[in-house]
Amino acid sequence: MTGALAARISAQLQQEVRPEVARFAAQLAEDSGAMAALFYGSNLRTGSLDGVLDFYLLLPGRQVDRIWPRVSYHEREDGDVVLRAKVATMSLEQFGKACRGKSRDTTIWARFVQPSALAWLAGEPLIDPVVDAISSAVQTAAKLAVALGPECGAEREYWRALFAATYEAEFRVEKAGREDSILDIHAAHFDGLLPLALEPQGIAFVIDEGRIEPRMDVAQRRAILLWWRKRRRLGKPLNLLRLVKAATTFEGAAHYAAWKVERHTGVPIEVTPFREKHPLLAAPGALIEVMRARRYSRAGTSDNQK
Repeated sequence: MTGALAARISAQLQQEVRPEVARFAAQLAEDSGAMAALFYGSNLRTGSLDGVLDFYLLLPGRQVDRIWPRVSYHEREDGDVVLRAKVATMSLEQFGKACRGKSRDTTIWARFVQPSALAWLAGEPLIDPVVDAISSAVQTAAKLAVALGPECGAEREYWRALFAATYEAEFRVEKAGREDSILDIHAAHFDGLLPLALEPQGIAFVIDEGRIEPRMDVAQRRAILLWWRKRRRLGKPLNLLRLVKAATTFEGAAHYAAWKVERHTGVPIEVTPFREKHPLLAAPGALIEVMRARRYSRAGTSDNQK
């Protein structure tokens, strides 16, 4: 893929990330045999190492798992800092297919129309298929945005319509106005992105005083909305399947849960061999442990106040 959109995506993907993030991405990618590691999420924007870093690892060859991506949790010590990462893994081939809207998935292209960075790459020639995939994700999102958005409006209104629809289709709860917060945070990223994504698809539009008026014919809009309805119906069931799979295949689930519990409650949870092997079976015991610790803490505080 060439042109203004690809150039913009290439520049975005090659933005610098913190050395600690790059080293963690390299370790994860090399351990899994990945071709590329994409870094995204709030830590990309803020540059913070706190919390959990989000990575997508793109593997060579055909997609093995039918329900993808596979999710895992990892920790790494880098100097005096402990880094934590949630890692999604899938084949580059399947990732590109999902970005082009050729699968039933709604999450990949909706996620990667937002900013991401190549934190690690196996070799320079590999950047082209990654740029192609992300550019395709932007185009897929853009055509749906103008099909769902107003007949004429500011660019932001089309992206807002897109995110409102995709969040509603997924099996998760987002705070009201989540789409506006994404657009506020990434205003520079989305500014001017829509026209660049419409041009390669032959979707005509007019821009007048900052307002965009798409010129899609009735058949073109109908085809896009039909494509979306099929995926919208499958959105929640497919996400539920992924949650069920993650409950049994999430590598490092016990360590991830222990870190989350301590972060939110202040109660450290020991990851025993049983808890590591059977995180679901161990969950009730861990919950009782947290409740008991918090009860003792409150009782101690009450005694000190007397």
